[in-house]
Amino acid sequence: VQVVESGGGFVQAGGSLRLSCAASGSIFSINAMGWYRQAPGKQRELVAAITIGGTTDYADSVKGRFTISRDNAKNTVALQMNSLKPEDTAVYYCNANYEIIGSYWGQGTQVTVSS
Repeated sequence: VQVVESGGGFVQAGGSLRLSCAASGSIFSINAMGWYRQAPGKQRELVAAITIGGTTDYADSVKGRFTISRDNAKNTVALQMNSLKPEDTAVYYCNANYEIIGSYWGQGTQVTVSS
């Protein structure tokens, strides 16, 4: 199984970025896909997740600013990040939670927001 992220980068506060993730390599369905982030010296935390049925969950800190979306046919997930703040700076990881075989992570993509 491969989980590959793209779309990180450097942006000024108030700007936008879009992260994309594609999962491949398994015949099993993906129950949920999500984005997590880890800032220096902090634990990895959930940013947003979406189930195969389209139910979404967001961290309180990103509600109203970030939007997660998913293409079940392509096993892809995207995170549209608007009104970015310096505290959003972190490495963002994509997670694919497969039925039967469990959870897989991408390698991470850096998002840096300058003040």
